[in-house]
Order: sequence, then C-alpha cells, then structure tokens
Amino acid sequence: MNAASALAHLRGLRKQVVTTNDVTLALGVERSAATQTLKRLAAEGLLKKIRHGLWAVDPALDPLLLPEYLTAPLPSYVSFQTALYLRGMVSQVPEVIYVASLAQTRRVKTTLGAFSIHRLAPTFFGGYETLQESGVRLATPEKALIDTLYLGPTRSRMFAHLPEIEISKGFDRRKAQEWIARIPVGPRRTSVERRLDRVLGPHRRQERPARQDRRTQDR
Repeated sequence: MNAASALAHLRGLRKQVVTTNDVTLALGVERSAATQTLKRLAAEGLLKKIRHGLWAVDPALDPLLLPEYLTAPLPSYVSFQTALYLRGMVSQVPEVIYVASLAQTRRVKTTLGAFSIHRLAPTFFGGYETLQESGVRLATPEKALIDTLYLGPTRSRMFAHLPEIEISKGFDRRKAQEWIARIPVGPRRTSVERRLDRVLGPHRRQERPARQDRRTQDR
C-alpha cells in the first residue's frame, strides 16, 4: 500500500491521534507492516510520532488535545497551572502541560512536550469546558484553582507554593466552594478552604483577560 492510500485510510478513521494497533486493524496488515507504514508517513511529514505506539494524524496537532489520548480509556482535562495560565490568572508559562485525570499520576514525555498527569478522586473529577474552536478540555477558572489547592498538601509538594494569582471579576466563589464541598471533611478540606480565602482576600484584583475564549459544554 502506498503512502497516499495509507494516509487516506488513517484520515478515514476520523481520529486526531491513532495507535499502532488502530492502524494495524484499519489497514488489515501485520503490526510490523503497520509500524513501517507509520514511520514512512512520519518521515515524509504526513503525520507525527508522539511517543511509542501513538501517532498524530495531523502533524500540527495542538498539544492541549493530547491528554485524553495519553490517559485513555480514562478521561482527563487540562488543569492546574496550565489552565490558570490559559485563563489569564497567572503570568508564568508552565514548563509542562498539567492534566487532571482519573488515570494514574505520572509524567509523560512526548514529541509535543511533557505532560504532568495527576489523578483526582472520581467524585472530585470534572469542572471543565470544551473549547468550541479547538476542542480542548479546559478546567473552568474556579476548578483550575481548586484543583491546584486540592493537591497542595500532597507528598510531592508540587502545588504547595502558588505563583501570584489574578482573580477576575467573573470568578464565581460559590462555584469554587461547591467543589470544595465534595472534599471529605478533614485536614485537606480545611487546607483548601483556608488557602482559597488567602488567594481571594478581602478585595478582588483587577481582571486579566483569558487567553482562550468561546467556551462550550460545561462539565
């Protein structure tokens, strides 16, 4: 099968990211043959290898779309410092893309960047929107902040020290408190409540525009 025919088959799957197994089934060939076809397409710049066994059908794939493929079959969304930055709440650009998921906590390196995946309890998972133009699953401003505060007391201490945070006029404290209410009563919940009070303070800071807009589908 030539490259053009193979690529047409892959695009026919209507997936932005495919696995080597997907391609093996789609082309009806042995896994070794599928791997060679994928490598040839990547060498010609027609697709991009993300990591072992994972390929982007569009070489220009937005890295923010990748988390759900890295954690599949479990769901995920962009959150923590990455979402805070995209929502215009912090000015520092994160070195990695932070992800909330039901999958195991781990760090994943890909050709599109590094991803820091953090597991949340099923009852605490959610609070994201799917951006209309890109399809990226992005935490709401309230949930991005609460997710970050929630993992502050963990052993890694990765989220223990917050950068300076700008709270916009549209920030809904009640929504933030609704998520806090899902945390079991105990030290962690108390810690999140206290840290939220310190972040919000007695006065709201000047609004900073978000870096992405036109959102839909609040989860």
